[in-house]
Amino acid sequence: MEERVAERLRGALCPLGFEVHALKVGWYNAVLQPAFHLPYPDDTLAFVVLSTPSMFDKALKPFVKKEQLKIIRDPVDQCVSHYLSHVKEKFPDQKVDVIFDYEILPSRKPKFLAQTAAHVAGAAYYYQRKDVKLDPWGKKKIYGVCIHPKYGGWFAIRALLLFPDIQVLFLKQSVPVDCVNTEEKRIELLEQFNFHWQDGLYRDIIEVKERYSEEQKAYFATPPAERFRLLGLTQ
Repeated sequence: MEERVAERLRGALCPLGFEVHALKVGWYNAVLQPAFHLPYPDDTLAFVVLSTPSMFDKALKPFVKKEQLKIIRDPVDQCVSHYLSHVKEKFPDQKVDVIFDYEILPSRKPKFLAQTAAHVAGAAYYYQRKDVKLDPWGKKKIYGVCIHPKYGGWFAIRALLLFPDIQVLFLKQSVPVDCVNTEEKRIELLEQFNFHWQDGLYRDIIEVKERYSEEQKAYFATPPAERFRLLGLTQ
């Protein structure tokens, strides 16, 4: 069942520059405090959805061109929502729940922890402070960051798709590729991400196969309120 669902998802989303990776809700809940648990049985099938560098040209720009009169909020969020709602239509006999990366609970906690989901699904390795043996940061707050084995930091985690009626008892867990595998590189990665994230150098901590185009870099470097202009939109 999981393979059939995955095949249908990949057929719909991969040509648009997305990736999908399967996981069980139990894998995710097992590594988090109860406050962050997803309210589904452990064997529930889910997929984490990533956008790769090609999503900008394959999905966002065509979407904006076609739907520009209807765009009233963040174009990327609206684009992702548009394509995932179409994906739901491909499963008329299944309940499909979608949680987007930007959604929050009334408590202000995120509805799901995107980087944790990507790690347990084997999509990207979530490097955290605990992955450094000789911690040089003392009392400083250090945030973790996911690195993709092919795209480095040039990708984004967009959503979690959940299939509440599909239980996958025997799904085998994929281990994420540990591509930043020396102490020195991990320290460099977390330093760059936490203290110099604006320059984006952390994204190239490994040799990448593809990165954002100059147009895409300019788009994401622009304050959100001004991005509409770059896409030829008026607010």
